[in-house]
Amino acid sequence: MTDADDVLHRVDADDVELVRIVFVNNSGVPRGRVVDAESLPGVLEEGTNVTQAMQSFNALDALAPEGRYGPAGEVRVVPDPETYTDLPYAERAALLLADLRDLDGEPWAAGPRAQLREYLDDIGAEGYVPRLSFESEFYYTTETDDGETVPFDDSTCFASEGMQSAHDPILDTVDALKSQGMGLSAYYPEYGPGQQELVVDHDDGVAASDSQILFTETVKAVADAHGLGASFRPTPFDGLPGNGCHIHLSVWREGENVLYDPDAEGRYPLSDAGRFFVGGLLEHAPALVAVTAPTVESYDRLAPGMWASAYTCWGHDNREAMVRIPSVDADNPEATTRVEFKPADNTTNPYLAQLGLLAAGFDGIERELDPGEPLNRDPGGVDDAELRERGIERLPESLAAALDAFEADDVLAEALGEPLHGSFLEVKRSEWAQSTEDGEVDTDYLDRGF
Repeated sequence: MTDADDVLHRVDADDVELVRIVFVNNSGVPRGRVVDAESLPGVLEEGTNVTQAMQSFNALDALAPEGRYGPAGEVRVVPDPETYTDLPYAERAALLLADLRDLDGEPWAAGPRAQLREYLDDIGAEGYVPRLSFESEFYYTTETDDGETVPFDDSTCFASEGMQSAHDPILDTVDALKSQGMGLSAYYPEYGPGQQELVVDHDDGVAASDSQILFTETVKAVADAHGLGASFRPTPFDGLPGNGCHIHLSVWREGENVLYDPDAEGRYPLSDAGRFFVGGLLEHAPALVAVTAPTVESYDRLAPGMWASAYTCWGHDNREAMVRIPSVDADNPEATTRVEFKPADNTTNPYLAQLGLLAAGFDGIERELDPGEPLNRDPGGVDDAELRERGIERLPESLAAALDAFEADDVLAEALGEPLHGSFLEVKRSEWAQSTEDGEVDTDYLDRGF
């Protein structure tokens, strides 16, 4: 376990001068403060100050007009020593991820990372440990002579030419990730020209969400060093595939995978508890996407035929289903039994995404919610009568509709707690209002944050 003394020793040994103290607010944008090495001992002990208003800032960098947190009031940004990492892409710099705490040193009820940690402590007391990985897609981009942002190459889906054209930035990115303790799980050029999918190994609980923040920061920094942009926007280019962030999740207890049935045959050995977990995800799906697809542009991607999942269904290796059950490794079925939640993108706050998915899934287990039979074909090609018979519905088609479902979902409201649940609604509704003024949807702001 890394403590404050270990961090200070590493800072001194590595000649680090500047340390970034980073948190993620309701907007999903990583934010924070930078402190020098001399002031770090005090910051590690008591944190550094920031206005409460940060939790009412939206992704357009504007204070939510109806937001509860304004210019009066302060919280502390308290770094977690376990997250210390030397930054391979920034000279003499390091980074610490942080929780938000009130002035008495207690976890702030509106802080996403702290609220996730509290939830994990609650289920951990019953022996449960979630394991997750975030499967991110992004585009490498460049600018034309007239300033237009375009994909950096014209490679096709999974093509070897894309592997070669992106080799240098990808290699440097993998090296930078590994130097921060993140191993490579998968990589390939994706469907769109210049689009990449790079996945780091899964991790437990809050560490998995931490890794997602470090991952996106690293990809963008290394791309910039190569003279490229890196766009994680849900749909950065008209007519081209969108960027997802599929979330792979399993739940363990006393060393055993709760979602796995050791007596099941075949490549999809989901236990009864696993089925109920899926049932919970389906039950709360309209509200969940407010958290996992939390921007106006997200809903351009969550449409039929986009391989992004637009319906509340599940299936075996069905990439148009909301919940995909991947086929397991025959040599290690327990370790590879998991659910994949597909209607998610990189504008999500990964702490809120994990918290929402766990709350929904555990509600399914507690209530033994039956997900019905898996759908192993494209729901977009199923007639309306069969969809109704199966209880399959279209996911919300706009952020506004998803937020209405989120507001009405008692399970998610209880898991987040009123300060976080309420402030998230305020922030995201302000984004909807600002992005749809005069009937015109403006999502260019996402270029700055994602």
